[in-house]
Amino acid sequence: MPTSVRPVTVAPRRPGEPEPDLLGITLAHRAMLVDLVRLTELAKAVRDRDIICTPARARAISQYIELLCDSIHHHHSTEDTVLWPVIQASVGAHLDLSELTDDHAALDPRLDQLRARAAAFRLSNGDRKVAFLMAFELAELTALLTEHINDEELDLFPLITEHVSVDDWEDVEAAARAGSRMSFDGPRSLAVMTDDERASMAGKLSIGLRAVLAVLMFRHRRVMRTVFGDLAESRLEALAG
Repeated sequence: MPTSVRPVTVAPRRPGEPEPDLLGITLAHRAMLVDLVRLTELAKAVRDRDIICTPARARAISQYIELLCDSIHHHHSTEDTVLWPVIQASVGAHLDLSELTDDHAALDPRLDQLRARAAAFRLSNGDRKVAFLMAFELAELTALLTEHINDEELDLFPLITEHVSVDDWEDVEAAARAGSRMSFDGPRSLAVMTDDERASMAGKLSIGLRAVLAVLMFRHRRVMRTVFGDLAESRLEALAG
């Protein structure tokens, strides 16, 4: 049965008009999965005593996980409340988004559990037993999101590029930016870009915005070294590829 979503007014894309640029949402998806896989590896390393956490590092890992959970929640909430209505209004009421919406509903309890586990990890100063449970929960969330994102990009991206106008897509992206934490989400998206994507985006950014992003990237790299240590660079290249 088609999912009931809030009706909105749109101007569907007409044949021959420019297609919306889906790089932003693609990078958001990619950054989520890279982070989840890398955090799973990190939790396993703590579990296996390959990494011994100091209290400061345990706090940094916990905070990173909590920020990631917030970012994932904001992303799927924006899809539910903003993107889904735009897609359905552009494509037609016959479009059934129920499976993707059900996936989102299944995410929130897992995100809440992971937040609680991250807090326990911080309070225990990186206890191996907590890391064991955290690694399992991170792996489970990774599997769920990997399947969900693959379905979303395979099924919905072609519909977006065919039916959603550039103006309506820009409204969706503005809503996504409005509730995001740029200091966290911005550098993460930049970090998973390919060289071609980075070159394409560079020409679209003002000098001021490039300067802001450079500062955020500097701070982000410092956080990454604290959280991931040796995994910060070597693993990123492998996972992002």
